[in-house]
Amino acid sequence: MCLYVRRSTDDEHQPFSLLAQRAALDKYVKAHPGWVIVCEFEDDASGATTDRPGLKKALDAAKAGMYDVLLVYRLDRFSRSVADLLDLIKVLEAANVRFSSATEPIDTGGPFGRMMLQLLAVFAEFERNIIIDRVKSGMTAKASKGQWAGGTRPYGYHVDPDTQRLVPHPDEAPILRDIFRLYTRDRHGTRAIATELNARGVPNRTGKKWSGHTINRILDNPAYVGDIAYRDILVPDAHEALIDRDTFRRAQEIAAARGDVQTQRAMSDSDYYLTRLLTCPQCGQRYIGTSAKGRTRRYRYYTCFTRTRYGKHATCTAPRLPADDLDRMILRALHDFYTTAEPVLAAMIERARTQRDSTSDDRRAEHAAIAHQITSTENAIARYHTAFENGTMDDATAGPRIRELRQRLAQLQARHTELEADLTAQPTLPSPGTVARIRDHLSTIMASGSATERKAAIEALIAEVQLTDQGVVPVFKIPTDTTMPPPETDGGNPKEPPVRTMVRSVGRQGLEP
Repeated sequence: MCLYVRRSTDDEHQPFSLLAQRAALDKYVKAHPGWVIVCEFEDDASGATTDRPGLKKALDAAKAGMYDVLLVYRLDRFSRSVADLLDLIKVLEAANVRFSSATEPIDTGGPFGRMMLQLLAVFAEFERNIIIDRVKSGMTAKASKGQWAGGTRPYGYHVDPDTQRLVPHPDEAPILRDIFRLYTRDRHGTRAIATELNARGVPNRTGKKWSGHTINRILDNPAYVGDIAYRDILVPDAHEALIDRDTFRRAQEIAAARGDVQTQRAMSDSDYYLTRLLTCPQCGQRYIGTSAKGRTRRYRYYTCFTRTRYGKHATCTAPRLPADDLDRMILRALHDFYTTAEPVLAAMIERARTQRDSTSDDRRAEHAAIAHQITSTENAIARYHTAFENGTMDDATAGPRIRELRQRLAQLQARHTELEADLTAQPTLPSPGTVARIRDHLSTIMASGSATERKAAIEALIAEVQLTDQGVVPVFKIPTDTTMPPPETDGGNPKEPPVRTMVRSVGRQGLEP
């Protein structure tokens, strides 16, 4: 017997605290001779999703065979979504675990319990949707009165508990005004402002370090000029302003002007061949293209996104990599590989076929299971349509559920198609002519190709570039007859097994301007 308890984020005033649930479940178990509690798990999170650590541990324990019955106080403590509930029950059934409720006639060990499970699940989801609508209506009503609608307060303000209006925070308001001053008067960028605040040791609202993204959200928040904006409601001068409207307007103009520059820069990312291919070995974020202007020229780098966002105060200390050297070396490694590619590719194709054969049964089983889920989902949609047409269910209830089912159906169909293609496809060795064309194409673009052509070749033929202690390791894609040329092709099948090769190490410190 395993116990699962959950307290939602809105349960502070409801009699379903974790302690109360445990007491009720203990009493229920003692009333059943022979039942023994072997484990229990808890969550302090919403039941709208299944992304809960306690729930995941309970399911893992079920798969490990640690218990045979999962007991909850009430169904909505387990899930408030019909689709999620049915998926969870399938996981438990696959592990030969029954699901039971202490306060409802639910026990998946019998047909009546299964029927009650699905019936009560519909009401639990309906109740959740009603609560959401009421919360939104309440927040809208508060906003229309000039009160703070709810949620995370803006930095620089706190919420008066009596009036529910925003009131300047004595410690944060000066920092807030300084942020706008640095941006509009001193023309600092958002990352530079974040670096400055982190250097001062000033924490943000959550006590963490500042980032350019956080600064950007502050500069775009109309609450600082005294306005309350919530959904379609705008109440001007609802509370004391921290920033005058002229300063706020200048901040918007500067942000718009700089945004145009950033957009143009983003459109020119062909200057960096390895964007989206490099991953930081320390924090797992992507490397992005950056640059610094020296006395005589411009220096190009690949820099970890964490370091770019948080500056020198970032927790990630991964160094910048010289983009010119790295781009040139990866392109050379590609060309060198295709001078002797045939025997390596033949070995990789044979290994890929062996791997596919060893996992084909699992993929076929998943394919069949998803086909069954597609049929069940289509039948459920049809039942909701029938109930609506017969007048036994109104649109407020049937409409949202049908939309959810259709979204679920689209996901299932996409995965079904993907598996179908994967089962019918078979890794094949590219023809000698294909390898020769790729080698010739690489020779041409290395000698006289444009930056766009070189970037396209790298994206078509390289799956990723790994940064290791031994150096830089490009992982090559196995090409097909349509990989390259012509240059406008899609770059091959990304599902083909990759091929590793090693190039000499790039200096990890980079070239400082």
